[in-house]
Amino acid sequence: MKKDLTEFAAKCGVKYFMVSYTDLFGAQRAKIVPTQAMADMQKDGAGFAGFATWLDLSPAHPDLFAIPDPSSVVQLPWKKEVAWVAADCTMDGKPLQQAPRVVLKRVVGAAEAEQLRVKTGIEAEFFLLNADGSKISDEFDTAVKPCYDQQAIMRRYDVIAEICDHMLALGWNPYQNDHEDANGQFEMNWEFDDTLSTADKHSFFKFMVKSVAEKHGLRATFMPKPFKGLTGNGCHCHVSVWDKDGKTNTFADKKAEFGLSDRGRQFLGGIMKHASALAAITNPAVNSYKRINAPRTVSGATWAPNAVTWTGNNRTHMVRVPAPGRFELRLADGAANPYLLQAAIIAAGLSGMRGKADPGPHYDIDMYKEGNTIPDAPKLPLNLLDALREYDKDTELQKALGPDFSSAYLTLKHHEWNSYCSHLTEWERQTTLDV
Repeated sequence: MKKDLTEFAAKCGVKYFMVSYTDLFGAQRAKIVPTQAMADMQKDGAGFAGFATWLDLSPAHPDLFAIPDPSSVVQLPWKKEVAWVAADCTMDGKPLQQAPRVVLKRVVGAAEAEQLRVKTGIEAEFFLLNADGSKISDEFDTAVKPCYDQQAIMRRYDVIAEICDHMLALGWNPYQNDHEDANGQFEMNWEFDDTLSTADKHSFFKFMVKSVAEKHGLRATFMPKPFKGLTGNGCHCHVSVWDKDGKTNTFADKKAEFGLSDRGRQFLGGIMKHASALAAITNPAVNSYKRINAPRTVSGATWAPNAVTWTGNNRTHMVRVPAPGRFELRLADGAANPYLLQAAIIAAGLSGMRGKADPGPHYDIDMYKEGNTIPDAPKLPLNLLDALREYDKDTELQKALGPDFSSAYLTLKHHEWNSYCSHLTEWERQTTLDV
């Protein structure tokens, strides 16, 4: 663990640090601090006006201080004189309970108190667009089924290879990169880790992808559904729970159905129980619900769920169990806050384990073609407002994630929904002008 950031800077030739925190809407906020000042920042934190970012604070609140966590420090591979470090928000000398990384660390602590370590790996999909974000950057990327398109990924080789080279240099152990199911869409995978490390890497990954894309004159977006008719950006999360030492996978049982132990089924039961409320966290944008409730895409499938169901190795359900000892939650999208995504999964799963929740029957069918044959399968929220209402009703999940966070999140997200509803769209003009 890198404990002294000043020593790290001297060893690595770092001149500046980006002291960064993520707000409730997933926006990354940072101050650039010269190395000479980092000893004080590591002790007292970098000062911010919390109201100026997406936190439920007022201009009258005292300064927010972001305390850098040296275990998260990353030297920018594309600009080595700068290092990025994730920070924990404090106010009046105490952790700011609504801050996403603080929320995650508290929930991780709850798992550790039960001698458990949750490990996750994420699959963050993104589009590469032209510089103004108006269209896909590759004019030749027009195939009806573009997934794994060899020519298309090679036309963006310089961008993808540079990002992967950076992950290799950082020791993330990336293992595959591909063109995804939508034109202009890509996915890059790296090794799973403890949830806090995964969240820090996820946060940095989004920053890195956008930065490298800009370097090449492009724009990267993780927006859930940037184009009508094309597959949206998912953020699938693979989940497993290990013992305190992180050596034994408590989800694995080769004799059990799908290789998922009783504890694994209970954790999954918590995900199923809280799924509708989870959507407010895993699918946090107005645009999110154009992905999970989308009609058939050009390629033939959305690859996103619209009902609360699970199965074995079948990608048409909200949860699939692709191999013994883990499951994949396919609900989240590219707008998900890296820290809140992990916190919500742990909170729901621990709830299931404590209550010995049953995930219910699995359905080994194509949900896109035969979903109507399961009329009692709960449907996912149709829009952000429905998801917020589900979260507002789920007092158990709110308590697990913290009352300060839940109150702040609901307040700001309702403001966002109201802002959206007051916006006049071109669709409304086209359909209503001559009424």
